[in-house]
Formats: sequence, C-alpha cells, structure tokens
Amino acid sequence: MTAALEGTRVVELGWAAAGPLVGTYLAQHGADVIHVESSTALDPFRSTYPPFRDNVVGPDRAGMFAFYNAGKRGVTLDLKQPRAVELALRLVKTADVVIESFPAGTLARRGLGQDALRRARADLVILSSCNQGQTGPHAQHPGYGSQLTALAGFNELLGEPGRTPVILYGPYIDYIAVGYGVIAILAALERHRRTGEGCVIDLSQYEAGLQFLAPALLEHAANGTVPTRDADHDRVAVPHGVYPTRGDDRWVALSVWSDDEWSRFRVALGDDDWSRDAELATTAGRREREAELDDHIAAWTRTRTRELAHRGVWRRAAHAGLGEVGLMAPPFGLSETPARPDRAGPTLGEHNEAVFKGLLGLSADEYASLAADGVFA
Repeated sequence: MTAALEGTRVVELGWAAAGPLVGTYLAQHGADVIHVESSTALDPFRSTYPPFRDNVVGPDRAGMFAFYNAGKRGVTLDLKQPRAVELALRLVKTADVVIESFPAGTLARRGLGQDALRRARADLVILSSCNQGQTGPHAQHPGYGSQLTALAGFNELLGEPGRTPVILYGPYIDYIAVGYGVIAILAALERHRRTGEGCVIDLSQYEAGLQFLAPALLEHAANGTVPTRDADHDRVAVPHGVYPTRGDDRWVALSVWSDDEWSRFRVALGDDDWSRDAELATTAGRREREAELDDHIAAWTRTRTRELAHRGVWRRAAHAGLGEVGLMAPPFGLSETPARPDRAGPTLGEHNEAVFKGLLGLSADEYASLAADGVFA
C-alpha cells in the first residue's frame, strides 16, 4: 500500500517539538524526513527532558527525542563550519520541503537563509516556525512554548476559581503550531503540484495559539468581560473532568460533548440504573447534576487502569539506545493510506553514512576526511 507522501523528501533543521513534530507527521505518512542536528548543541529533548533510560542522561537514552522524531533519518552537521553548510545545501537540493524552527535569523547567519535555500532549489517549500514570526518588533524574542502559552492568555483560564493561575505542562502552543504547520505544508505541496511553484511559510507560534483562544477574545471584545478559571468545568462539555484511576496519583481526562456522546458513554460505564435517569439525557440536565456525575464516573474509573488502547493509536518500536519505545499514531486515520508509526526516532548521527555517502555520493575518502575535521559533529 502506497503511503500518502511517498516520494516526498523533507530536510528538517530544528529542535524540541514545534518544528520536528511537523516532520514526524509527514514521516508517518511516507515522507523521507532527514533530521539535521549537531552533537555540539544537543536538542533539549536529547539532553534536558526526561525520561532517560535508567534515569541516566544521554543523547541516545532520551525517550522524548525518540518519541517526537519517529520515522525519520537522522544526520549530524556542525553548521558553524562552511563545508557543513555546503553539505546542508546539497541535501536541500534533493528535497521538496525544508522545515526550520530556530529563532528568526539563526539559519541566515549560518548561510542557510531563505534566499540560500531557494537558490539550492527554486521550487522549495519552506516552513519557518518560531515564537513570534520572522518579522516585526518581537521576532527576536527568545523563549519556549511555555512562555508563549502564558503570553497568549491560556494561563488565566487554568486553575481553581479565586486562586492563582497554573501553567500548562509542556509547551502547549508548540503543539497548536504543529497542526497549522502540517496543514500549511500539505497545502503548499498541493499548490506546487498544480503550479510548479514553491513558497515560504512564516508561522508565528504565538499567533497560531491565539486561534484557540478565539471565544475568550471575542467575549472580551464584545462584552468587556475577562474569562477566567473555572477548574475542570467546560461551557459545552458535561461531564468534563480529570478522574482518578487505579494506582497512586494516576488520572484520566474524560469529556462528553453532546447528548449522543453521553448515550454511548453511558454504555461504556455499564449502563447502570443511575445513568439511565432521563434528566441526564440532556446537556442541561447533566449540568444541573454535574457534581453527582463526577462522583459516579470517579467510582468507575478508580477500578480501571489509565492506559487505554483504542484505534491502534499506541505502537511499539525498537530503538538502539532504549530497547523499545512507545509511539503514537496521528489522531486521524486515512483509510487508503494509513499512517505507519513503526520506527522510533534516530540515534545521534545514525544515518550519516547512508545520507552523505549514499544520497549525496561522497566517496569513502571524502567522508573520512570531513569526519576527521569535525564536519559531522
């Protein structure tokens, strides 16, 4: 079965989640994604974020990197060296898409700005994803998705009423930007198929995140009110909460968004007498008795483990440094070209020889000489 993006090559220059997870979705659907990194400035997912195998920090013991870079080939280049930049541009020449997620201007200072990339291949699709875009007064502001999440206003909505806000775990806005990045690249590839033209996509992660706050922003604009924290309650979904499961401090998040969902959820709960109460068949009725509902649901979840197996989302794959890791398929399934989350992220420089000798045609002597000079560091 042919994958949806079979024959598409992506060169990826980025780290953490905002850029690389875009490439992961493309790789899972058949694209040949080549992740370019350096051992001289390790990806924080290799060096900082747990879990690490046996709690020992190491670039090839990092579960986060293996998870977020599934399906890719991995190479190393020290882009502070001119010959490494030359190799990167040769690699770009073979590609359809380049993804980069460094602060604005970082790659340009290395000789890999958009003009240089387009000279290497004129019809290239380029996605630049960074905190606040490539231009404007805030383009040079450094930071992570966690800071952007607070800046956008998400934290004001998180926590208990009357208490201080809480921060979302992880760089939440990164994941929002990833979705927009994937869609933008697919649209650009379709445009390229019709016109033969490439394009440059300037994705501001901050602006992408604001799209998910549209109801709160509109409410403030229209009514002058400031939406704020309301614990786990939601204005649409009911029940909507985080419930305890079997074990110590283990939880599962559950939401019911419509009356039809409630009827199906009721069956999953066991269709007990209490759940068949006619008042609970409507959103309004469930909201009136939300506290009671939460108690019933918590009693059910406490008897079960939090691990769920549904739609084949979770897969297992071998990894040279970790033994075996869990991988996540996309939340959408394509009937004729399903995703293939079957390979964990690469070890550091795992595919150097295959890419630089096999794809770019370096001789054994050339490769050895460049390696000795630290070009592949």
